[in-house]
Amino acid sequence: MNRKRHVWITVSAALVSGLLVYGVYVLQLRQVKFQETVEVVVPVRFVAAGERLQADLLGMKQIAKASYVPEMSLHPEELGGMEVVVPLGANEPVLSWKVDKFRLLPGRDQSTFQIPRDYVLSVSNGIRAGDRVVVYLSGGGAESVRLFPDSVTVASVKTSGNVEIDDMDHSNLKSLANSNKEGMYAARRDANGMIDSVNLNLTESQWLRLDSLCKDGKSKVVIAYSSDSLDIAKAGESEP
Repeated sequence: MNRKRHVWITVSAALVSGLLVYGVYVLQLRQVKFQETVEVVVPVRFVAAGERLQADLLGMKQIAKASYVPEMSLHPEELGGMEVVVPLGANEPVLSWKVDKFRLLPGRDQSTFQIPRDYVLSVSNGIRAGDRVVVYLSGGGAESVRLFPDSVTVASVKTSGNVEIDDMDHSNLKSLANSNKEGMYAARRDANGMIDSVNLNLTESQWLRLDSLCKDGKSKVVIAYSSDSLDIAKAGESEP
């Protein structure tokens, strides 16, 4: 009886030892794998050029450290709101040159439209190229409404002499690209020139709606500066 008990204890001890050894091996293997790989941001599906990256489009993927390059992103929050410059494949590491925060060129399904002066009731005098603006409809005997639910991008703002309005010494566009909120404010304060024409990046349906509502002269649009531009700059300042 004692002999059988001794054999059982020996076998149990061997099994426990084996499990401990296996557990240590698995932990060491995971540690080695962690040290030899890095997690990078990837899109979870194909993303076409012109699409804006949102949280639900982004995931993480482990790649070998030897394959990592500084242009790859490690933090999904850094890419929120970025616009894709070239198509991205699913699970393809997102490189910095493939996305852009501020694009003056129209995105996918967009064109750049110069808004006719006869269509405009008022324009916020502080808007500059690269800003986000909100478009409202006024007049026509109807209640004033917001024309588009989302803000739209200003492609350019020019004077009657076809000169882009900006402060040449402290460019608003440079400040915008550097997420410098103070520089953006200073550029608006110091820039001179009355706005004569505004070019907006709109989809075809947006332009057709605006044109159909304003071409009879009964309704006009109000183009207002949106806080989206400053919010994006502020978010850029808070990035590590």
